Amino acid sequence: MATTERERLELPVQGMTCASCANRIERKLNKLDGVEATVNFATEKAAVEFDPQAVSTDDLVGAIEAAGYKATLPTPQRPADDASADAEDEGDAELRSLRTRLIVSAAASLPVFLIAMIPALQFDYWQWLSLQLAAPVVLWGGWPFHRAAWQNLKHGAATMDTLISLGTLVALGWSAVALFFLGAGEPDMRMKFQLIPDQGGGTEVYFEVAMVVTTFILTGRYFEMRAKRRSGAALKALLELGAKEVSVLDPDGTERLIAVEELEPGMTFVVRPGEKIATDGEVIEGHSAVDESLLTGESVPVEVGPGSAVTGATINAGGRLVVRATRVGADTALAQIGRLVTEAQTGKAEVQRLADRVSGIFVPIVIALATATLGFWLAADVSTTYAVTAAVAVLVIACPCALGLATPTALLVGTGRGAQLGLLIKGPEVLESTRRVDTIVLDKTGTVTTGQMSLHELVVADGVDEDEALRVIGALEHASEHPIARAIATAARERVGELPTPEQFKNHEGLGVEGMIDERLVVVGRPRLLDEWRFELPDRLADAIQAAQREGRTAVVGGWDGKVTAVLVLADTLKPTSAEGVRRLRGLGLHPILLTGDNRATAEAVAAEVGIDEVIAEVMPSDKADVVKGLQSEGRVVAMVGDGVNDSPALAQADLGLAIGTGTDVAIEASDLTLVSGDLNAAADAIRLSRRTLATIKGNLFWAFAYNVAALPIAVTGYLNPIVAGAAMMFSSLFVVSNSLRLRSFRPERERAGEVQVR
Repeated sequence: MATTERERLELPVQGMTCASCANRIERKLNKLDGVEATVNFATEKAAVEFDPQAVSTDDLVGAIEAAGYKATLPTPQRPADDASADAEDEGDAELRSLRTRLIVSAAASLPVFLIAMIPALQFDYWQWLSLQLAAPVVLWGGWPFHRAAWQNLKHGAATMDTLISLGTLVALGWSAVALFFLGAGEPDMRMKFQLIPDQGGGTEVYFEVAMVVTTFILTGRYFEMRAKRRSGAALKALLELGAKEVSVLDPDGTERLIAVEELEPGMTFVVRPGEKIATDGEVIEGHSAVDESLLTGESVPVEVGPGSAVTGATINAGGRLVVRATRVGADTALAQIGRLVTEAQTGKAEVQRLADRVSGIFVPIVIALATATLGFWLAADVSTTYAVTAAVAVLVIACPCALGLATPTALLVGTGRGAQLGLLIKGPEVLESTRRVDTIVLDKTGTVTTGQMSLHELVVADGVDEDEALRVIGALEHASEHPIARAIATAARERVGELPTPEQFKNHEGLGVEGMIDERLVVVGRPRLLDEWRFELPDRLADAIQAAQREGRTAVVGGWDGKVTAVLVLADTLKPTSAEGVRRLRGLGLHPILLTGDNRATAEAVAAEVGIDEVIAEVMPSDKADVVKGLQSEGRVVAMVGDGVNDSPALAQADLGLAIGTGTDVAIEASDLTLVSGDLNAAADAIRLSRRTLATIKGNLFWAFAYNVAALPIAVTGYLNPIVAGAAMMFSSLFVVSNSLRLRSFRPERERAGEVQVR
């Protein structure tokens, strides 16, 4: 029996407020026949594999809506990119709305809180002013929590939103009742600061409790959502890499400018020096050097000529090319890398915060305790006001203000300190990965090395002065625009100063250059070019060329008077801090691996210099993510450090992605951590800072929960005034914030080592 081909679909999901929402949607989808679904809270997408004969796309959307959320279904007229864009626009609008609610709530809460907690500030009718300010803050400012709590209630679920909504509404509602019916609205009403409520309890209001809880939770929610909105930026950066317009060559030889979207396979187009190649194709006319570093991360330009394959979004660094388009749109290498990034991001496991995991049990227990407290005191010989006061104290003391602050405050301080040090941490999910990582994969070019060619060695023939050879060859290369020529010219200027101007300069595409220097013909380029000129090659220089080739370096030869007089060996420059960076990564318990598309000889030479034992070389750009998957399949928890677009799928696939800030935007956006300085030492500092931030978050959560566990029994027994509960809640929040602020003292390893040396 023939098996039905399974389909894959990505559905943008709207309305998730925590990781438990993603879990609920996942469970709903996976209950359908033939469906395997993964819901990513960070990217707000559901990746679904399904049997189209067993379930329809409408069934998938229906399951998500049945869970209380909204999904957008792509159609042929409405592709997935458009659906995702609309979902992203809606998310941005929600973020702006949340920011407005936060600003207004904070401005209104501060005066009410100060007046309520400081009796000397209380004036006649102050409580009525508090009501006017508290009502919009709790009802309008806290609307996202109330809406989420209602949606959860309709589906029989309870989260932190439920407790926030219930606690703030009860605090506001009971305060209003006390104000209108229990005597708290009298002009001369003043709040007494009592640790234990009296039997009446009707002369107290706690508007400030409802307002402060709302404001602090809004703060945490806003910063969490702002970080989450960046999740789709990698694909945006990918799309922006390609050319926007292309000069198409018609059969009659005329050129016309069209949008790149109109380009079709088989069309020929012109690429001038400095322009981006519009799409994947084959060169049919011209010679040039193509800079593929934007896509591959590798520094050495690739020589191309008729018959050579070229890739879209790479840059023509030399002469004019005529290219026949072979793949366009979704079939190009750039688009395929984009799909790899999407799949890696979707498949990344979501780390569920402790507060969300516990909320499923904690919230119902607190509600049950508050109800039981109310029932117990109503049955006892006390007033109704006292019973309600005790129940409200339970809800207020249990309101998760400190829990809500535990993660965002530590994250804000940790990431802020990181930004000062050039270490950019994307979000809380990153921190858990840093604790578990045991293997770190380092891309060679741009990470361990600078990504720029430089002169490593100069070998001259017998009787030839090194400075003179470099002056002559550098003068000729100075007239060329080739990246290797520029590296030679730069080295010559730094060593010998001013260079003469060549005459009768001529460029041999893909081979080298020639010209007259000091009235003698000088030829510089590939060994093949000088061989064509029948230049004599001394044995010592031939050995130098072979040695350079064995080490994977680039050998350029120069000569005059019919002889090869010098061999210049160029290679990617090792960053001076790489060896120290590798040593520090080892000190954190990480096993380093060097990954590169270069040949094995080059890779092993670099690895030996920096102290890396394991090398994975000659890896195609599209296979780097597969290398990471392979390491993960061996049970390793993998961190990846890279800088090129080709690294972005591997950065997204890795358990922890670190992008070199001097690299491409797409690599930075696909990563979890960005090292702005480009210094490999920063990778060790970033992991140390992330681990310390994670420890702070866990400490905050522990003390926030401990505070609730310790205070709830006091509230249940009626020995806790709601005002005191509000103050205790504020002290708990203050502790969390103070503990987080300790992260400002974090210092890089080099600073700490310097202190030890001074002492």
